[in-house]
This record gives sequence, C-alpha cells and structure tokens, in this order.
Amino acid sequence: MTHPIRALDDQDEPALLRDQFRQLLRYRALLVIGVLVGLLGSAWLGLGGEDTYAATGEVSVRSATSDPFAAGASADKGINIGSERQTAVSDAVGTVASGTLTKLGDTVEVGELLSGLQVTNPPNTLVLKFSYTARTPEQARARAEALAEAYLEIRRERTEDSIDNMIDGYRAQLKPLTEQRDRLAAQETGTGGDDVTSARANLIVAISALNQKISELRALDTTPGYLNKKPVAPTHPTGAGLPLLLGLGAVVGLALGLLMSWVRLVFDPAVRSTRELVRSLGAPLLGTLPRERAAARALLAIGRPGSRLAEEYRAVAFRLAYDTSFAERRRLLVTTPRGDNDTAKAAAVNLAAAFAEMGRDVLLVEADLRTPSLAGELAAAAPGPGPRWATGQENHNWPADSRANVDVPGSGAFTLVAGRRTDNVPRALTSTPVTRILAEGGRPGAVVIVLAPPVLSYADAVALVDRVEDVVVVCRPREVHRSDLERIREIIGAAGGSVLGTLLHPGYGRPVRRARRKAAVRPAGQPAGQEHADRRRYGEPDPSGRTGDPAETMGLRALDGGPGGPGRGGGRNSAAGRR
Repeated sequence: MTHPIRALDDQDEPALLRDQFRQLLRYRALLVIGVLVGLLGSAWLGLGGEDTYAATGEVSVRSATSDPFAAGASADKGINIGSERQTAVSDAVGTVASGTLTKLGDTVEVGELLSGLQVTNPPNTLVLKFSYTARTPEQARARAEALAEAYLEIRRERTEDSIDNMIDGYRAQLKPLTEQRDRLAAQETGTGGDDVTSARANLIVAISALNQKISELRALDTTPGYLNKKPVAPTHPTGAGLPLLLGLGAVVGLALGLLMSWVRLVFDPAVRSTRELVRSLGAPLLGTLPRERAAARALLAIGRPGSRLAEEYRAVAFRLAYDTSFAERRRLLVTTPRGDNDTAKAAAVNLAAAFAEMGRDVLLVEADLRTPSLAGELAAAAPGPGPRWATGQENHNWPADSRANVDVPGSGAFTLVAGRRTDNVPRALTSTPVTRILAEGGRPGAVVIVLAPPVLSYADAVALVDRVEDVVVVCRPREVHRSDLERIREIIGAAGGSVLGTLLHPGYGRPVRRARRKAAVRPAGQPAGQEHADRRRYGEPDPSGRTGDPAETMGLRALDGGPGGPGRGGGRNSAAGRR
C-alpha cells in the first residue's frame, strides 16, 4: 500500500483513451439530449420541408468553323469553358428563358428562375450540365430545357453578331479601295500609263483578299453547340429520404452529445475517475465498496452473512494490517472531505468490527463532538435499554465515563468511546485524556480508530493528526473536487500525518440519511424497543436492517462499560468468550 503512485504519464495511450471515453459516457443525459436533438432536426427536415425535384440536361459547346470535317479542325478552338459557365448563369440567358417560359404559361422572374439553376462542367470536357431544382417534376424539366436552349440561343446570337461586325469592318475597308480602283481605271483609259495600271492591279488584289475574307465569314458554321441530353421529368424527389435523414441526425446528434460531454468534462471540478482521485490525493485506493440494499438500512455490515460489503471491509482491514506504516503505530483516523459524516461513520464502525474479528483489541473513538450520533445509532439497534452513555445524561468531561463495549454477533467486540457535545471542542480534542486514549494504540495487539468530522469543514481532524498520523479518507468521487483532495493532502502532510489511502463509499440515499438524522435527535433516554416502534409508526427504515418485533431479532448488544466496566480490553475478551 505504500508503493509509489504510478503517474499518468506511465500509462499507455490506449488505457488513457479508454479512461477518457468512459468519463465521457458518464454524462449519459447530455448524450441522450444530443441524439434527440439530432433526430428531431432530421425529422423536421424530412417531414416539414417540401419535396424538390431536379432535372438535368447536357449541352456540348463548340466553336464556329468553316469546315468541321477538314483535317486538323478542332471543336474547342477559342473556347474558354469557365467563361461559358458564367455565361450560362447570366441574366441574359435568364431573360431569354423567362420569355420562353412565359409563352408556355410559366411566368417567373429572372432572379427566381436563376436561383434554382446549377451549371457544372465535367473535367476535360466541353460539356455543360444544366441542373434545375423545382417543386414539381414537370417544372424542373421545362425550366432546365428552357435555360439550356436559351444559352445556345444567346451563344448563336453572339457568334452571328461577331461575324456581322467583322463583315461590316471588311466592307468599310473595301469601299475606299473600290472607289480608288474605279478612279485608276478611268485614268488608265485616258493616259494608259504603266504606273496607273500597276496601282490598279494592286488594288484589285487587296479587294479580292477582302472579298475572300467576307466570303469565309459568311461560310462559317455558327452552330453554338448541341443539346446532347434533353432534361426529363424526374420520378423521385431529390435529397436523402427520411430513414437516411434520421440516421444522419442520430450520428450528428451523437457527435453533438459527445462535444457537450467533453465541454462538461473539461469544466467539471469533481473527480472524474479513480486514477485522478489517486493522483490528487497522493495515496492508493484501498477499496471500492459495493452497493447493497441492506447496507443502506444497517450501519454495520460486518456480521451479516453473505454480504459483499462486509467482505470488502475485511479486505481493507487486512490490507491495513499488513501495511508497514500502520503496523508501527496501529492508530487510524477516518474522515471525509466535507459534507455529512455518514460515509466515514460506516467505514469506521465496520473497520473496527473487522479488526475485532481478526482478534485485535479495538478502540473506536468518536471525535465528532459537534454532532455526535454514533452512540445513538448503535443503541437503536440493540434490544432492551441502551447503555448508560445513551440515556441522555450530559457528560462535560469527555472522554471520561464514555466507554462501552459493542458486541458484533458472530464477529467479535470492540470498545466505543462515544462522542459528547462539548463547549470547547479544540480543548477537548487536545486534552490529556484524549492523548492517553490515543496512546493505547501502542500496546501490542491494540488498534485505535478515530472517527473525525470532515477535514475541510472543521479543524478537528487536523488537531488529532499529530497523534494519530495515519489517515484514511472516505469519499464519494462525484461529490468531491480535485482541489479538495489536493488541499487535504497538503493539510495532513503539514500537520505531520500521512494519507494511507482512500476508500470509495457508495453512500446512502436521502431517505435513509433523513431517517438517521431523525433517529439522532430522538430523546436519548427512550428505550430501544420504543424507538423501533416509533420508526415503524413514522415509516422510517430501521438502520439495523431488522423487521418485525425487535425482541425476536438478534442485533448489536451494547454492553455498559462505565468506569468499572470492561474497559478497553472487553473487545478481545468478549470475542473470545463468544467463540
């Protein structure tokens, strides 16, 4: 138990990932909320949205050419397919298509018409795919076809306009040349000079070249392209179906839930795993107590046959017994970080019973002098009148005359020094009688267990650490913060003690804790049998776990041990006599 705590850096990465994943799964509510949000969103998209239909047509773009069958003729000569895609989604195409659709009875604005159009170009091709999405199949088909034909019409018009412009330019160049040729022809008739004849011949050559270019332009094939695939009315709506949407929504919702769990995990100050608890406290984990329904009603698990909780307490007691640090002093302080003291109370009583079962002379000291309740709870489980320290008689000289033997059926007995309400708690805890009682742990075969209030709520536990030294912290991981454990380690270390380990306690439910608090405030002089009757009348659970008539049920037997009673040695003697 005193071996050094292995650091997280020494853990293999898969183990850390598994631990983190388990921590995320602890926030099941956030995961469920995320999945529900994803499913609701996908269901809203699948059921609340309108069905849409997409029709697709393909247009093959080509350039104007004089002889498409000539050798070396290329259809992509001078075509920039990126510019053609921009032309296909331009307002000019939308205007032409809108006019065509109006004639067919589908009146639509240009902006609205172009909002449903998507033009793509497959790689390494001169093909434009016109995909149009509309509310009905026929509307999608008609609009896709109108836009594709409008694009071809716009491109044809632009090609023909370019040819006409070039022809007009050549004609503008040809007119002065023709006029000059006619003048030279008149001069040649009159004078017949060689220079006039040569100039006229040159003009004829230039005029012939321009006429040839005009003829070539007029002979160009201005077909802008072909509608390779006419749009057809789709038979199924576009988008994912409801089952696929629900599946995607569940996946997205799970991812959202994991994200929320991760954020919650990052900002969660509570201890998230036993590994983190061990690292924060700087001490090993002694044991994790299982949950038992019977344990929620009974304070003492030792002596109850077939109890897994009792076996775990026995395992912890054996582990402490063989620890070298504890074996030297045999003094143990049991406390909790903060909150109620029920978990530490159950651990202290059961460890005392376990050590008594091992034949040790056990002395259990209740150092909770602010809200002492251990004597009343043990007396409530015993038939007949309670011991003298449970009769309500005030004793301001604690711990004098506060001893009583507690007999655990079938296990042994231990001596209890019950707590008393004291005006000056620090003075009482540091008094000489308390020091003498704690020193009894130095006797051979003796064990002293001190039940202290929460270490972060009061300084009572710190006042005892210098004489007890060995500390066991009992806690519920989800109810303690990492900073609290680090502070406990620093406080106990500064006071001269050491943390032997931590014990994870399942705790009790709220109704059981409420019943125990009610039992603690009942009149101390009330007989145990009457208290059981009151519990049945009030509908409260019995801490001893017994039902029926208390006179017919075996329970704890609290034997009065006053000043002349069995004293400290009664535990071993009682156990031996019973055996």
